[in-house]
Amino acid sequence: MELRNTSAVVTGGASGLGLATAQRLVAQGVRVTITDLPTSAGADVAVSLGGGTVFVPADVTDTAAMEAVYDAAERQGPIRSLVHCAGRGGAVRLVEKDGSAGSLETYQSVIQTNLIGSFNVLRLAAVRMARNEPDASGDRGACVLTASVAAYEGQIGQIPYASSKAGVVGMTIVAARDLAGKGIRVCTIAPGLFDTPLLARLPQPVRDALGKSVPHPPRLGVPDEYARLAQHILENPMLNGETIRLDGAIRMTPR
Repeated sequence: MELRNTSAVVTGGASGLGLATAQRLVAQGVRVTITDLPTSAGADVAVSLGGGTVFVPADVTDTAAMEAVYDAAERQGPIRSLVHCAGRGGAVRLVEKDGSAGSLETYQSVIQTNLIGSFNVLRLAAVRMARNEPDASGDRGACVLTASVAAYEGQIGQIPYASSKAGVVGMTIVAARDLAGKGIRVCTIAPGLFDTPLLARLPQPVRDALGKSVPHPPRLGVPDEYARLAQHILENPMLNGETIRLDGAIRMTPR
């Protein structure tokens, strides 16, 4: 799919993987609408990106808020691309150290944001894309979701996160088949250990050790490496229904 002069939505676009993706798409001549929580630096980020980038605050589980995001994006042109990076973590054990049962509330909250939020963002984008005229490759649009290697090898305490990301992986091929007749492609990226604001909270020695646990290259991933893959998925018309691990061949240990 040709990206230049098209409109794209990037969720979680104020930092980390979403910010790197927005930067790369703007550099390709895409008119980007980023969304993130109202408490994020999204407004400042949009100004710094230039290229007519717009910020619309939204919670990805809020249908009305996401419709406002897509309305803003459509004012820049028909939406051809979605890159969905917004998400959250949350630690729960089935039996906590004090002997109590793990928090059902935390589990539900993570599932709500990461899995139900992904469904919400995807379904609303697909409605807009389905109205587009097909381009030369037959695409009306392309969507990139974000899972995690935790979908396959979740670590102890990651039950909510791993469950939610496994749900995104399971959603991918079904969504691609569902939307194939409308000329909309869906793929998912499953990153490994990336240098994002989440990991930035950890002490440097811990970050260094995590990087060395990656077989090759033995370091944390750089957000632009995610963005490069997202761009390629959007541009390559034969990539559809696939979840791609982007992890330097790491396989996570139990803890």
